[in-house]
Amino acid sequence: MSYKLTQRMMAMLDILFTKSAGLHSNQLRDVGVKDGKITYIADSSEAAPESIEVYDLAGKLLLPGLVEPHIHLDKALLLERMAEDVTELRRAIEVTSRLKQSFTAEDIYERSMRVIRQAVSKGITHMRCHAEIDPVIGLTSMEAMVALRQQLQGIIDLQVVAFPQDGLFHDERMLSLMQQAAALGPDVIGGITYMDTDLSDHLAYVFEMAEQRGLPVDLHVDFSDNPQQLAIKQVIEATKHYGMQGKVSVGHLTSLGAADREDAKRIAADIAEAGIHVISLPLTDLYLNGRGEFKGDYRGLTPISTLLEHGVNVTYGSNNVQNAFTPFGTTDPLDVGLLLAQTSHLGSAKDAMQLLRMATLGAADALGLTEYGLRIGADADLIVCAAKDARSLLYERPERERVYKRGRLVSQTEVKQHNWLSMETVG
Repeated sequence: MSYKLTQRMMAMLDILFTKSAGLHSNQLRDVGVKDGKITYIADSSEAAPESIEVYDLAGKLLLPGLVEPHIHLDKALLLERMAEDVTELRRAIEVTSRLKQSFTAEDIYERSMRVIRQAVSKGITHMRCHAEIDPVIGLTSMEAMVALRQQLQGIIDLQVVAFPQDGLFHDERMLSLMQQAAALGPDVIGGITYMDTDLSDHLAYVFEMAEQRGLPVDLHVDFSDNPQQLAIKQVIEATKHYGMQGKVSVGHLTSLGAADREDAKRIAADIAEAGIHVISLPLTDLYLNGRGEFKGDYRGLTPISTLLEHGVNVTYGSNNVQNAFTPFGTTDPLDVGLLLAQTSHLGSAKDAMQLLRMATLGAADALGLTEYGLRIGADADLIVCAAKDARSLLYERPERERVYKRGRLVSQTEVKQHNWLSMETVG
C-alpha cells in the first residue's frame, strides 16, 4: 500500500460488495456502501440498489476491520539495537530506558510507520497506542503519536494514550510532563500499577486527570506471576468511585491467573460489575512470565475463560513488536488470537468465534467505538479474505486481500494461485 493516499483528494464511491459470506452463516450477502457508511445488507438473491461500482467477492469472507487495543509504537522494532537478550520485566524496562536516550522524533516516526503499514495490510482499522512520557524522552513520543494520528486520518484511526511507563512519583518532573502531555490532546489517560510505591496516589492522579478531561483510562495492571499482586481490586474501587464504569481498560492482569481459583472468580465478577475491559497481551506475558519463584501450573496469562464466564469484555493486543519486552510480533491480531487459542484451551468452533469477536467487536467496545461493525449505519471499515468459517480464518490466517477504511480501499494484497505440477510416483 502507499501512504501517498493521504495527499490525494479522492471522492468517496458508492460501492456494492456482492456475493460475500459472513461468519455466522453460509448464506451470501450483498453489502452496499455510500459516503463511507454501510447502507445496505441483504440476501444476495434480493434486488440490490444501483451502484457506481460493483465488486463481486465470489463468496469470500467480509469482516469489520480488526482492532488493535494495546500497542507501543514508540518502542517497537528495537531488537537490532539491543546488546543482550532480556527475559525479565524490570530488565526490559531498564534496557528500554537506556535505548530511549537516543530516540528522536524522526526515529519514532520511521519505526511507527513500519509497524502501521504492516498493521493496515493485516486489516487493522483502529489502533490504541501508548505514548511514553518520562524525563528521558520528555514529550517526544507523545508529539509523534499525535502527529501520526492526524496524518493517518482516512487510513487508520489512532487513539493515543498518555502513558507514564516509569510511574508518576519517582521524578519531580513527571507531574508537569503529564500535564503538558494532556494539553497535547491524548485520547486516553494511562497509568501503571506496579511502578509507584503508593498505588492509591497513582490511581487518584490518573483517574482525576481523566475525569477532568472527560477521557477514558487505560492501565497496565498486575504484570507478574505473584498471586498476591492484585492491584486490580483497587482499580475496581477507583472505577466505581469516579463513576467510570465502561471507560476503564486494564492490560496484562496476569497475576489474576496465578491467584486462588475462587478468589479469581470473585474478582472476575467484580471486574464485570465495574464494566472494566481486560486486554490480554500474550506475546509479552508468555515470554516474560513463568520464570521466577511464583511460577506454577498456570500459563502466565490472565484467566481468559474465567473472565469470559463472568461476563467480562476480554480482548487481546500485540503490546510490543520486536523489542526488549517481546522479541516476537507481526502486528497481525489473528496471530495473537491463535496463540491464545493454543495456550488458553480455546480450541472449539465456539471458541474460534469468541476469539474473533474479541479482536473486532470486543476490542471496539474497549476503545469506545460507536460507529463500528458490520451493520447498516456503521463506518465501512471492512476486510475481504478467503475463509470459509471462523476456524479457517483464525487457524490459517489468510491474507487480507482488501482493506477498506470508510469505504475507501487503503490496502490490497494479491493472492497468487499456485499451479502444482503433476508428479509421477517413482518406484
